[in-house]
Amino acid sequence: TAQAWAQAGATPLYVARARRPAGLVRVEDLVKPSAFLAVQTLHAMGMKTVLLTGDRKETAEAVGKKLGIDQVIAQDLPQQKAQPVEGLQKSGRKVAFVGDGINDAPALVQADSGLALVGGTDVAVESADIVLMRSDLQSVPTALALGQRTIAVIRQNLFWAFGYNVLGIPVAAGVLTLFGGPTLNPVFAALAMSLSSVSVVTNALRLKGFRAPQAAPAGLRTTSLKTVPERSIVMRKILVVEGMTCQHCVARVNKALTGVEGLAQVKVDLASGRAEVSVQNPRDELDSLIKSAVEDAGYSVAMIQTVPA
Repeated sequence: TAQAWAQAGATPLYVARARRPAGLVRVEDLVKPSAFLAVQTLHAMGMKTVLLTGDRKETAEAVGKKLGIDQVIAQDLPQQKAQPVEGLQKSGRKVAFVGDGINDAPALVQADSGLALVGGTDVAVESADIVLMRSDLQSVPTALALGQRTIAVIRQNLFWAFGYNVLGIPVAAGVLTLFGGPTLNPVFAALAMSLSSVSVVTNALRLKGFRAPQAAPAGLRTTSLKTVPERSIVMRKILVVEGMTCQHCVARVNKALTGVEGLAQVKVDLASGRAEVSVQNPRDELDSLIKSAVEDAGYSVAMIQTVPA
């Protein structure tokens, strides 16, 4: 049991009474519900994800597997955290680092973009380029996408303004008269200059229509499906299920979830260890019912994340 807990990312503590073993206590850091969707959204944006932590290797790898992170680097000392970031930069990659602790400060400074979460330590906030005003990790891909969109608009404006002035300034200076053309009235020159500013500002206003990127989790394979109208589905829930090792396990988990009242569609994937269910009749105790059904089948639920339908 203790070994299984350690492999699952928990820390087993042995308890003794009068020098005799009395039991085991499981201590585990809970994964933030928004972390899974944040990782999936970053993948949909074409980004590679790396978990860089000073925690034990077993714990880090278990968390990385739950979240679908591409690479896990564990047991790094604070002064060593900047080295993997620098290595990625030397390979030609642009690196964004997210952290909220004192130990993250060197990596936040080294990264091309350092992002600190609100409520983090003062050192992390001072070291970061961007401070996210919500602790929701889904704001990370939102900030990166907004930054990319802003840079694209700036480049468009620079191109338009440069091209407009390259063509307009010679005309305003009277170059057309050299070829027998008319002189330019100052009123038209002023209007043309105003048009340049209006076009740039109007293009920049497109940022008001920015929408945060969303990514539905990929890799889920349908093993059982109840046919229902899509409009009757209110929400979806994503589960990280531990203990599945074969297709027989998939069938057992699928059967357990199908039996929960209020669920319309059930999809289970062995490779990722995840399940997705569609909810028709949401209620407060639904998460508890889902977790109990999976546990009764002989498996455990590490995380349940609710996402829009």
